[in-house]
Amino acid sequence: MSMITALTPNQVNDELNKMQAFIRKEAEEKAKEIQLKADQEYEIKKTGIVRAETSAIDSNFSARRKKITLQQQITKSTISNKMRLKALNCREESLNDIFDEAKSRLSELVSTGKYRDILVALVVEGMIKLLEPAVVVRLTEKDYKKFGKDSKLIDDIVKSYKDTVKGRDIEVSIAEDNFLQENAIGGCIVSDSEGRIEVNNSLTERLHILSQEALPAIRLEIFGPSKTRKFFD
Repeated sequence: MSMITALTPNQVNDELNKMQAFIRKEAEEKAKEIQLKADQEYEIKKTGIVRAETSAIDSNFSARRKKITLQQQITKSTISNKMRLKALNCREESLNDIFDEAKSRLSELVSTGKYRDILVALVVEGMIKLLEPAVVVRLTEKDYKKFGKDSKLIDDIVKSYKDTVKGRDIEVSIAEDNFLQENAIGGCIVSDSEGRIEVNNSLTERLHILSQEALPAIRLEIFGPSKTRKFFD
C-alpha cells in the first residue's frame, strides 16, 4: 500500500497558483467568447438597423419622387388646359369680332337706299313660308316710322308675292304698336292674322342663322383644319 506524501507549503502554493492561472485563463477565454458573441450580435443588429433605415430612406425618396413627378404632371396638365382655354377664348373673340363687324355693316345697310328692297324681299319670304291668306308684319319702330304708312310698300310686297306664288290672294297689314326689339336692327317678323305662327326674318336672326351655317368654313379659313377632327361636314 502506497503512502500519501503530504504536500509542503510551497507545493500547495504552486498548486494554488496553477489552479488560479487555469481559472484566469478560462475566464479570459470565456470573456473573449462573450465579447466575440456580443460583437457579432452588435454587427447583426447594426446591419439590420442600417438596412431598415436605408429601406425607409429609399421608400421615402421613392414616394417623394413619385409625388414630385405627379405634381409635375398636374402642373403640366394645368398649364396645357389654361393654354388651350386661352386659345379657345382668342378664337371665340376673333369670331365674335367678325360677327360684330357683320352686325355693324347691317346697321349701315339699313340706312342705305337698298334696304327698302331688302325689307320687301324679307317680308315676301316670310309670307311664302306661311302661305296664309292674311298676314301681319312687324317692323322695328324706326322702320315703321319710315315705311309703315307707305301704302306703296304694301303694294310692292303683294305684287312680289303674287309674282312668286301664282293664283293666291293675300292681305297684308303692318302692326302699328308691336315693334321688334331694338337689337333686331331691321327686317321683319311675319305672322298669321291671329299671331299663332310666325317667321322671324329680322336682320339679327338672319345674321345668327348665317353665322351658324358659315361658322365651320370661317373657322377653317382663319384657324386651319383641326388636328383632332377626323370628319368634316
